[in-house]
Amino acid sequence: MLNLEVRTKLPAQKVVHQLKTFFGKGGLGLDVTEETFQCLTFEGGGGHVTATICPEGSKTRINLVTQEWENQVKKFTSSLP
Repeated sequence: MLNLEVRTKLPAQKVVHQLKTFFGKGGLGLDVTEETFQCLTFEGGGGHVTATICPEGSKTRINLVTQEWENQVKKFTSSLP
């Protein structure tokens, strides 16, 4: 299990799009099992990824909690500006 927090220059709406593209059907193929304005949960492959998105001024804070997708979460966060 991994709990990782990062900040990015991307606005929250763009972060949501990036998360869906990377972890969702067009990317790793995980299913979106929960979606609110500030939270997305993906499940599949025996694990999950939950992202909590919080705008903070000109940046966006993302808290990612995962089980079984640790390497992919690290790859996603390393690609953020």
